Amino acid sequence: MLNYIWFGFFAIAFIMAVVQSIFLGDPEIWSRLMTVTFTSSAKAFEICLGLTGVLTFWLGLMKVGERGGVISAFSRLINPLFSRIFPGIPAGHPAQGSILMNVSANMLGLDNAATPMGLKAMKELQELNKEKDTATDAMIMFLVLNTSGITIIPISIMMYRAQFGAANPSDIFLPLLLATACSTFGGLLLCCIKQRIKLLDPVILGTFIGAACFIGGIGWFFSTLSKEQLTLYSGVFSNVLLFSAILLFLLVGIKKKVPIFEAFIDGAKDGFHTVVTIIPYQVALFVGISLFRECGALLYITDGLSWCFSHVGIDTDFCAALPCALLKPFNGAGARAMMLDVFQTYGVDSFVGHVASTIQGSTDTTMYILAVYFGSVGVKRFRYATSYGLMADFIGVTAAIIINYIFYH
Repeated sequence: MLNYIWFGFFAIAFIMAVVQSIFLGDPEIWSRLMTVTFTSSAKAFEICLGLTGVLTFWLGLMKVGERGGVISAFSRLINPLFSRIFPGIPAGHPAQGSILMNVSANMLGLDNAATPMGLKAMKELQELNKEKDTATDAMIMFLVLNTSGITIIPISIMMYRAQFGAANPSDIFLPLLLATACSTFGGLLLCCIKQRIKLLDPVILGTFIGAACFIGGIGWFFSTLSKEQLTLYSGVFSNVLLFSAILLFLLVGIKKKVPIFEAFIDGAKDGFHTVVTIIPYQVALFVGISLFRECGALLYITDGLSWCFSHVGIDTDFCAALPCALLKPFNGAGARAMMLDVFQTYGVDSFVGHVASTIQGSTDTTMYILAVYFGSVGVKRFRYATSYGLMADFIGVTAAIIINYIFYH
């Protein structure tokens, strides 16, 4: 998929340049395109270089939390709910533990720990599967929870915002938490209805009511504030929670007698290695999207979407961020490059910059996750997994847009 997306950026830029130079009398388009390839390559490298410190710190901190048993604590917290939404898994089966660990790691942004546990969970779920080429209800529920991408600490989004000079890189924390919660609980509710899971069970009902009250209450509270108060309260709330998380991880490490400094260094090394790994991908995709914008193709897409929404009476200020939403289900790296292009074009602290940030963190790469997880166990018939995963994405994107109108518009 990534091969075709990347080639498409260059092919469309070439075709648009031919049309503009021949039919519109603009031969300078070729010079602008070549200039963009050089400037965007340099910019992509600068972005990655600037990420080193932020990513190194947070991955080091997460390693302390991981070794201190934070994932295990989250697993125990969500176990009462998960034992009910996975009725097809026998009590005490290893799949239960793997699913809990995977979801807990995802919530904390620990992708390196989440993926192996996710693949292990799929293998264990496949052992319970009577039709080996067909996805079970438990597999689909697990995959929808993964594709909806609930995240409590959005490390990657905050570090990119910091690199682009955001006044408060963490001010996206609360809107993103609300949007990803909407995506996850929306996908969870859809699957529960489809699989005829008893929604009136006290634990399930209490969880949904609690989540709805939390999301609705915060949204209502912030909608009553002036823009100045909203900015102040949101920033303070986000930063207090994040600093509390840092302190909590360190305290847990001390209590569990984890050598916190050594653990931090081990995680920090992973952060440096991660930055080095993503440089080629970042450069390639950032150049492709920059060409896509320079030739005018991206403008046609955003203008077309704006025209459609304006004709049904919907404000169109968010439309420049929609390419992120359209690409995210298919390729996370491409969507991330789209987000960075929005930062560079409109500004990281602009309204559309906040929308792009929230969309990027509100869902995961649905099609990629389905292909990798199902492919790892030889499942070929996904049943309703794709449609329900994309519906969860739609809920997350819609929530991201609405929430940003409350917070930043």
